[in-house]
Amino acid sequence: MRIRIARARTTARTGGPTGAATAAVGGLCVLLLTACGGSPASQAPKNGDAPPRALSGLAGAARHAVPHGTGSHTPDDFNGDGHRDLVLDDLVKPTADSHGDDAGIGVVYGSATRGLDPSVRQLLSARTNAAKIGDTLPSAFDAEASCDLDRDGFTDLIVATDPPYNGIGRPPVPLQILFGSPAGLTGRAVTLRIPDRARFGNAWPDHPVCGDFDGDGSPDLALTASADRLSFLRGPFTRDGRPHAAGGTLPGAGPALYAPEPRTDTDDDGYDDLVYTPVPHRPGTTGRGTLLLGSPDGPGRPGGPYRFEAPSDPLPAAPLRRPADGASPARAETTLLQRYADFDGDSKPDTVVRTHRGETADLIALYPAATPDRPLITFTSALFTAG
Repeated sequence: MRIRIARARTTARTGGPTGAATAAVGGLCVLLLTACGGSPASQAPKNGDAPPRALSGLAGAARHAVPHGTGSHTPDDFNGDGHRDLVLDDLVKPTADSHGDDAGIGVVYGSATRGLDPSVRQLLSARTNAAKIGDTLPSAFDAEASCDLDRDGFTDLIVATDPPYNGIGRPPVPLQILFGSPAGLTGRAVTLRIPDRARFGNAWPDHPVCGDFDGDGSPDLALTASADRLSFLRGPFTRDGRPHAAGGTLPGAGPALYAPEPRTDTDDDGYDDLVYTPVPHRPGTTGRGTLLLGSPDGPGRPGGPYRFEAPSDPLPAAPLRRPADGASPARAETTLLQRYADFDGDSKPDTVVRTHRGETADLIALYPAATPDRPLITFTSALFTAG
């Protein structure tokens, strides 16, 4: 399952991290189920749940341990409890450090009653979770894709880093794997092992896409190489990051790779397919690319033109309030985080968006398919940096 996060990511691999749209919240109310306000909104309980409760300020945002699962086939289920989880790259920064380094990757774990439970969350960072390259920890740590690479029932996360490189010869592999477990994404990542025969030229391996491209039932990885070629790594993967097999690179794909939407197997032949585009594609917008069809030999058969379709209805915005101090707010922007994922267990696609105002405030909202005009839950990424 591809989880390209909606951000313009630039790391030290190309000259150092740049600030994506992150936020500092200050006095923003942190809410579960309600729009921002001083008291809970009036809303009837659902399925016997307790009425919604507003949390006033960050101090009221409790943190609970990740529930231990036993494994599942649910996409993006890092702790294997059968509920889909959400990965966030763009996290709020403290006001005093608004120009500092990115805080890391936030994970909000799924819930049986609310779709997502922000009180069950983890902050992943290079310092805590990245593998060293030689004796050096990377500074960048950005979520790229997710799937169960080792087929143990716990989704794994593929992360992009910025290993040191002097510009001479073939660069080191910047991609790392953080394996899921009953406790979620914990411990240290391992570097993705790409055999020399599966690399071409001296470009950074990038744009990893998960899929069963050879139809054998195990998740594979496709990623870019140089000169519009791709590396095809067959799964399952070992816990030290090695693919089951890898041949030479495949021609005619690049420079950016994506999974087709909403079905990864566009022609229903049992092999997942792949899309490559001349420029990066922003989720939730129209775009053009070229389809590569899966086969027993991987995603190498030409499939003709491909078009990403934008939603027919306007993208809903999270109900982000104006600044409490009365200051003139910057223009709020909304980005799509998920469009085809089922978080509330009704087997229908939900929508998750992030609305941010410059680098001062943000709010994430989950809109279920049953009530597309009313969010089931809202929360701010300030939770991850507030402790």
